[in-house]
Amino acid sequence: MTFLRTLIVSLFFLIVSLVGATALAVVGAAIYFAPGLPDVRQLQDFELHTPLRIFTQDGKLIGEFGEERRMAINFDEIPQDMINALIAAEDASYFDHAGVDPRGLARAAVELVQSGGTIQSGGSTITMQVARNYMLTLDQTFTRKIREILLALQMEQVLNKEEIFELYVNKIFLGNRAYGIAAAAETYYDKPLAELSLAQTAMIAGLPKAPSAFNPLANSERSLIRRNWILFRMRELGYIDDETYQVAVQDPVTARRHFTQAEVDAAYVSEMARQYAVERFGDEAYTGGYRVYTTIDSELQPYARQALANGLTDYDLRHGWRGPEQSDIASSLVEAQEQTATQGLEEELSESPEIRQTARQAAQRSQTEVEGIEGDVSNWVQVLERTPNYGILQPAIVVESSDREMQVLTRRDGLQTIAWEGLNWARPYLSPRSRGAEPSSAAEIAVRGDMIRVIENDDGSLRLSQRPDAEGSLVVQDPQTGAILALQGGFDFNASKFNRAVQARRQSGSIFKPFIYLAALENGEMNAASVVNDAPVVLDDGSNSLWRPVNSSRDFQGPMRLRPALARSRNLVTIRVLQTMGLDYTINFLKGFGFSPDQLPNGLSLALGSASLTPMEMTNAYAVLANGGFQVTPWFIERVTRDDDNEVIDEATPQVACSSCAEGQETVEIDGREYPIAKRVADPAAVYILRDMLRDVITSGTGRGALSLNRDDIVGKTGTTNSQRDAWFAGFNSNLVTTVWVGKDSNETISEYGAQAALPIWVAFMGDALEGTPSAVPERPETVVTARVDPSTGQRLADGQSGGISELFHQDHLPDYQQRRISRELEEVSGSQGSGTAESIF
Repeated sequence: MTFLRTLIVSLFFLIVSLVGATALAVVGAAIYFAPGLPDVRQLQDFELHTPLRIFTQDGKLIGEFGEERRMAINFDEIPQDMINALIAAEDASYFDHAGVDPRGLARAAVELVQSGGTIQSGGSTITMQVARNYMLTLDQTFTRKIREILLALQMEQVLNKEEIFELYVNKIFLGNRAYGIAAAAETYYDKPLAELSLAQTAMIAGLPKAPSAFNPLANSERSLIRRNWILFRMRELGYIDDETYQVAVQDPVTARRHFTQAEVDAAYVSEMARQYAVERFGDEAYTGGYRVYTTIDSELQPYARQALANGLTDYDLRHGWRGPEQSDIASSLVEAQEQTATQGLEEELSESPEIRQTARQAAQRSQTEVEGIEGDVSNWVQVLERTPNYGILQPAIVVESSDREMQVLTRRDGLQTIAWEGLNWARPYLSPRSRGAEPSSAAEIAVRGDMIRVIENDDGSLRLSQRPDAEGSLVVQDPQTGAILALQGGFDFNASKFNRAVQARRQSGSIFKPFIYLAALENGEMNAASVVNDAPVVLDDGSNSLWRPVNSSRDFQGPMRLRPALARSRNLVTIRVLQTMGLDYTINFLKGFGFSPDQLPNGLSLALGSASLTPMEMTNAYAVLANGGFQVTPWFIERVTRDDDNEVIDEATPQVACSSCAEGQETVEIDGREYPIAKRVADPAAVYILRDMLRDVITSGTGRGALSLNRDDIVGKTGTTNSQRDAWFAGFNSNLVTTVWVGKDSNETISEYGAQAALPIWVAFMGDALEGTPSAVPERPETVVTARVDPSTGQRLADGQSGGISELFHQDHLPDYQQRRISRELEEVSGSQGSGTAESIF
């Protein structure tokens, strides 16, 4: 008896000591952390923020970032079922505790010890979640948890339960860029909260724990288990009766993707604008109601996107079929649920065996039938719903492959047939330069349960396709102002967010050659008729071996003038031009075109485009050619305003080209605004002559594919790098400069030249962009003159000498006259003027 009494007394004092120690620890923590805690009273005046919006120059939406669904609701607007569902899922004792749930904290403490100091589940109440979401970081650390607890206790003293709950439901992130329950109802069901069914309500209530893992669009099977567990909890807590529960857990998945569509698809530009806004305004960019107006032209941008997408898929057709995107996709949700992993759902599944059972029953009730297809295809429908389009490529699931046609299920049009004409291209891909044998049946290409991609032809029929193995970019610039009018940084932003237009540094190849030629024309030491030997050259490049550059055709054509050498893209001629001009002079000259000397190799390989440059940099350099030699700079942010009062925060004032402005004039008025005039970095006569030389690339050189446009005002240059890793075409008229790059992110070969891979894309875009517009060519400078030259020597012919060809020259840089090699008397007798050959005399 004495022992028992002693034991009881000891236990009593132990408990008192532990309670006292805990109390002291809490008080100590409060004293230590309280000075650094934010003031919870600021939540009384909290306002939800306006998202960042990005627009084209004419005000069409291209992107939204931040809390885009800012559909704030009051507590009395929240349906009781939603309140009950969230409480059942997140905090069953919410209306009873003082901000902290001791049992939840005890569970978190055990996990804290087991994990070695890292918070796992956290034991957070709804009040603690509000404290974290509004006032703290999301780091899972012990000190943050202490601050979270103290703020929750303070919050309960300042705000009532309804106010705290209102803050919670308006702030929580629920996946697919939806913040708050009202936004989630619109995003997943396209309904207001009051119109949701109980099952839909529980589905949304299940999202705060893991918006990605339990998302009904991303993973229907897991979300069903989470949803039905919440319904189970609601029944256990007395919020719903068994009859209501039994009906709700059998409801099928009805979530679909509903969101605001951009008016113009310019996702790469939208992301560039987002980055600019964050650099300019910090995190407030997402909440401050900023509206960023870009320079993007809403008519040109769709042309750019379509041209690049078509060109890359056409490239892919030429190189073979790489197989389905996915295989063995279960047709029904029941089959899919049997195969799904349950990691992360241990808490839900351990509560009762009926959670799994009711989820399976709900999957059975999610049966979906599509006309023309036997059986349940509910999972196929869900998979297609959550699989994004890649540009012009739609996802489709193969239903049947028989003989020479394929039946596929598409998201928009249901069961469709792909005829053999849309399949027979699919020879197996073996390497960039080889394909396998032609298929003899549809089953050799794809079978039931395979996901493929399809393209809709103009007549409504479908063609088999796939995500292209090559990538690309297309940049369009106004040469007079430098404004970016259209930009596509890849095949599709959903497929890859890497913006090749501004982030990919690739060797420029032969599209760099015009700047070497212009340096020679500018200096005056050479002209368009200068003759340079297209012959082998051996150079010491500083390595252990000698450099022996060759032409792409592997032949040599001997002495030739600069004009045909540029049109035919002769490497050895360009190297000799650079040798003649010198590296120091040329690199210094190139700075005026926006090229940084640090990015240019200090060697003769510069002549062949060995510099790694972005498509944006190359486009801007060509803009200087297009505007007559003015140093414009690329820009894409026109102005920034605030949503509330349309206050202008930023407004661009770029330097612009002005060929008609007087010498020494510093500004020019355009549309009522004053702009500074850009610095002239190249002689207009030299630029005009080079432009005329580039016209030969189109009429008789590597760019002949552009003749299909039937325009006399377009010029340009093809480019292909070593091993055909990069294909380029850069070209312009006086109003538009467009550069196309095609290559692989892996830097592997694409096995095609610029004229094959890039030029057709450029032609497709410019054909649409210039349709109906008048010819745009510059006026000929007064200093440019025409003279006849001997095509073999490049020397000028005298007025009395017949024959020769016409060439353009700067009036101060005319070539010497060709010396007569026979007497004038003999010329007059023979009738041959100065050819200097015996054959022409006799």
